[in-house]
Amino acid sequence: MTFERNVLIWMCVLIFANQLGFGAMVPSLPLYAETFGVSGTAIGFAIGVYGLARFVMAIPSGQISDKWGRKPALAIGGLLATAGNLLSVYATAYPEFLLARFIAGAGAGMVVTTGSVILADITTPARRGRIIAIYQGTFIFAVGIGPLPGGYLAQNFGLLAPFWFCALASFLASSIALLKVKETRQLAKEKEIKGTILPPLKDQLKILSKNTGFVLVSGIALAHALTRTGGLFNIVPIIGSFKIQLEYDEIGIALAVGSLLGLCAVYPAGVAADRWGRKAIIAPFTFLTGGSFLLFASADSFLGFALANALWGIASGIGGSAPAAYAADSAPPGMNASAMSLFRMLGDIGYVVGPVILGFIVDTHGTDMALYLAAIILSVIGASFARFAPESYRPKR
Repeated sequence: MTFERNVLIWMCVLIFANQLGFGAMVPSLPLYAETFGVSGTAIGFAIGVYGLARFVMAIPSGQISDKWGRKPALAIGGLLATAGNLLSVYATAYPEFLLARFIAGAGAGMVVTTGSVILADITTPARRGRIIAIYQGTFIFAVGIGPLPGGYLAQNFGLLAPFWFCALASFLASSIALLKVKETRQLAKEKEIKGTILPPLKDQLKILSKNTGFVLVSGIALAHALTRTGGLFNIVPIIGSFKIQLEYDEIGIALAVGSLLGLCAVYPAGVAADRWGRKAIIAPFTFLTGGSFLLFASADSFLGFALANALWGIASGIGGSAPAAYAADSAPPGMNASAMSLFRMLGDIGYVVGPVILGFIVDTHGTDMALYLAAIILSVIGASFARFAPESYRPKR
């Protein structure tokens, strides 16, 4: 087994454990936040603070992985996420719950950002799309299948049970990082141009911010994160529970169906991104993801709810891995950590503002209007990327 394949396999195992725990909370998190007697906007804050922590930790995570190594950054992130989820269980008031979600988000941010850096370390442009697709497919599948055990646990053991499950999964991810994942920092060093001295972090970020394609693909990641957390994780469970009056486990089953279909599509999408370029995948499936939110708005039965989840799973599964490959393509030699941490930081803005903005729209104009807004956001950024972003990788014919 090659070094790169070994790293990929164990990173997939790690991210599956980490994101399975996160996905398990999707059906119950907004409903548990509601037990504190707060508004829809405040429920959005409870989800958004998780993204705020990820945003805050993105650049520091990249620097820690460069200074101390990728393994320590992964392990620290897993332990922080474990602590945050345990604190969520024992929160007695809404402010305590917000603090616990921030700590959990900080840990998750370190794991996700460092994972992106590791993938950039071990890949070359010619095979980056399919390798990242395998990892991203595992990520998406774990988040999507997580609501299945999460819904079951919430239905049978109460709304706190998924937090216990997530704490255990985060601790498992930290253990895998320490015991199984090999260090890849040396691979990034080997790709540096000999004799080149990397500029300070501030100058590296300035170089990346002037890259039009990098900025636009970060906008794609932001839009996906905004609509995923603000729409899929916040509004969709509420629609399923209150508008369609589904049971918690039915919501989990529908979300899991979408995830499974997305998993089936993600690897062929990675191969296509390596064969035809990144833009051919990113732009059209960003539009299709927006279309899935229109289906959620019109759903009035379990079948309609499941169909909307199916479309979302397929579209986000196909279009979700290519942006990370595009961002890695854009990284100058030796700047993997800076590029991928900035990409994650800009994308994580969506995790911060999405639940708050769409939660506010729910309070003032209803759930359907919030879903329409999600569809518009994805359509606008998809059109901008299609028009202005250059192709980052042109395969040899």
